[in-house]
Amino acid sequence: MTRRPYIVGNWKMHGTRAMLSEARAIDRAAQRHMKVEVALAPPYTLIHPVHREAEQIAVGAQDCHDQDGGAHTGDISAAMIADAGAKFVILGHSERRQGHSESDALVRAKAQAALAVGLRIIMCCGESAEMRESGQAVAFVKRQLEASLPPADLMPADVAERLTVAYEPIWAIGTGTAATTDDIAEMHGVIRALLVELFGEEQGAEVRILYGGSVKPDNAAEIFAVPEVGGALVGGASLTVDSFMGIALAASEPFES
Repeated sequence: MTRRPYIVGNWKMHGTRAMLSEARAIDRAAQRHMKVEVALAPPYTLIHPVHREAEQIAVGAQDCHDQDGGAHTGDISAAMIADAGAKFVILGHSERRQGHSESDALVRAKAQAALAVGLRIIMCCGESAEMRESGQAVAFVKRQLEASLPPADLMPADVAERLTVAYEPIWAIGTGTAATTDDIAEMHGVIRALLVELFGEEQGAEVRILYGGSVKPDNAAEIFAVPEVGGALVGGASLTVDSFMGIALAASEPFES
């Protein structure tokens, strides 16, 4: 089975109600590109407003807490974001791992909490420039991803429907310099092999693996032509309909049946 490419916009700490017009424009454009699955992860404050406006795109969150509730000032549980209209949550992003000192164990606990309330998860992984330069990138990403994902016996039976992996080399995020197609191909192949090892051929072969890190309309087609690339996790280029849907349009070509 060939799944539709998945193009996810991560708005990070951008967006007020004034941005709802951009979200509406993205949703209308997505209705014209049905061969691509488009989603947005706005800040928490916009999850419900975007969900209320959207007819085609899925709306998700950029993070969640690992506990159901309690004395966690300023945190948001998976149940809360689901109640606001979120269908998925991004977990393990390097900006959370680095800026908030999130360990693999904490990311795994968040994943389990999200899955327990019916959310889909996008699990991020990626190496630093130092790790790549030292030749340890592949080993690091394999170790990080395996430690961050819930074990197979705690995953739902429909793993391929509930899990997406996003490879985002830290050195490419927001720098304007994407990884080379050779680097992307190598890492996506490694990730695919690990997913099959962890979840079996039937499910592991169908989990979509996204690339993230300076994806733009002018390099998207080249990236999407790389084997095992099933879409993109897009940062800054997702903030406007023209750039974001330019990437989505590029994604439709190599995936057409």
